[in-house]
Amino acid sequence: MHILIAPNAFKHSLTANEAADAIQEGLKRSGLNFTSECFPIADGGDGTGRLLVEKCQGVWHEYDVYDPLGRLIKAPLGMIDQGKTAVIEMADASGIRLLHPDERAPLRASSYGTGELIGYALARGVKNIIIGLGGSATVDGGIGILSALGAKFLDTHGNSLIALPEKLGALHSIDLSEIDRRIADCRISVLCDVDNLLLGPNGAAAVFGPQKGARPEDVPVLNTVLKKLSDSVFRLNGQRMDEIVYGGAAGGVAASLKAVFNAELLNGAEHFLKLTGFFESLKKADILITGEGSLDEQTLQGKGPFAVAKYAREKDLPVIGFAGKVPLTNSPGMDKYFNVLLAIGNQPADLDSAMKFTASNLIRTAKAVGSLINMMKTKSL
Repeated sequence: MHILIAPNAFKHSLTANEAADAIQEGLKRSGLNFTSECFPIADGGDGTGRLLVEKCQGVWHEYDVYDPLGRLIKAPLGMIDQGKTAVIEMADASGIRLLHPDERAPLRASSYGTGELIGYALARGVKNIIIGLGGSATVDGGIGILSALGAKFLDTHGNSLIALPEKLGALHSIDLSEIDRRIADCRISVLCDVDNLLLGPNGAAAVFGPQKGARPEDVPVLNTVLKKLSDSVFRLNGQRMDEIVYGGAAGGVAASLKAVFNAELLNGAEHFLKLTGFFESLKKADILITGEGSLDEQTLQGKGPFAVAKYAREKDLPVIGFAGKVPLTNSPGMDKYFNVLLAIGNQPADLDSAMKFTASNLIRTAKAVGSLINMMKTKSL
């Protein structure tokens, strides 16, 4: 029996690598006679870039950039495909994990550092840039990125405005005359883990603003700035940022990269699997085990575990899903792709406690699954 172990990260608890190792360790402890491959996955969320560079045997280079609040930090730039392709993890330069909880304030947070990494990639002469958007601290619509690459933001009188959401209430137009021209010769692929639009009740400000520290009174301000940005881009080149699927990802960064630079917005999980050779590994598997912090109906909106489960079920392979949280009631949508869903907790616990024991809970649950498979195999013999 060959088991393919392909979990996503368990957010704020384990990386995808750590989760895969824990599941493999539990199976080993069960006494099951098996072989396995750990194939940690990502879907555009925080950690996607690191896994991608690792899987593609790339290298990292470190640069000085500004964090979301304008402080100088070191951030990595990944290089794969013999230096032809750069990989940027937005969370490394503009991530929420770079801020203390009481520093989170989307009105003052900028994606400028991510734009600096794009500039460094262009300076290395790359032909392709892959950007993972997950884990950002910003809802600036990519204004910081555009500013770092030479864009200027103007009011109705042509005066330059500071490229921060709280300073852009008078935004009327965008000047791209000094934009870095090298970007026109570079293909940009953006890996998205959500498909929200830029504006509206399910848009970047309304959905992601509060998650990134926006107060209730900040949300309409952010939405107004994003609307002004969208209108300015439309006047500039006729592109409708507010109609772009995935456009709300990373607080609107996806929409601006698509509308201004014609970036390709991709389902992060699907593209990750194509780039990393997942399908070759799947051919060898008899069972797939996947998982992440929560497996529910939202998983079916393009998350990593759904992507691997979908391809496994197409080959009639059994799929087992591990998660900290699974649906309490029957879910026909989930049942179509997951043969078994298992919550890994073993007793009532608050979220912090549950996350603290994610590794040990994964080991224990995987051991139980291995023991069950072993028992059934023995009985059939």
